[in-house]
Amino acid sequence: MKIFQQQVQISRKKRGFHLITSAILEACPFIKELKSGMCQVFIQHTSAALTINENADPTVREDFETYFSKAVPDNDPDYLHDYEGPDDMPAHLKASLLGSSVLIPIQQGAFALGTWQGIYLCEHRDKASARNLIVTAWGE
Repeated sequence: MKIFQQQVQISRKKRGFHLITSAILEACPFIKELKSGMCQVFIQHTSAALTINENADPTVREDFETYFSKAVPDNDPDYLHDYEGPDDMPAHLKASLLGSSVLIPIQQGAFALGTWQGIYLCEHRDKASARNLIVTAWGE
């Protein structure tokens, strides 16, 4: 079995849901070496998340942002943790709801995603920095 690991930095993005599948594949050419395996993508932040969903229609990403903004609004006076502004605690809650990693099967040197699936960086901050990912792939 082969095991590969790479840190990938995703440039600063505005708040919203951003497809990053191609950025991960470009930064991790070792995925092509695996006929069969798994790939975990982990984000090293507590105010952004990862998920897999629709990769074709951009309105899906807009609707995700609309939903999460309504479900976990900024400026809630009940939040105590607001050191970095009104989006601080909401960003942490949204990240916890979505999760910090995704696991993708690898088949014949490619992600075995469905036809309409892509990996999203879910950015929950108005003034975010670049985001660091750890990509670990293993298999034969």
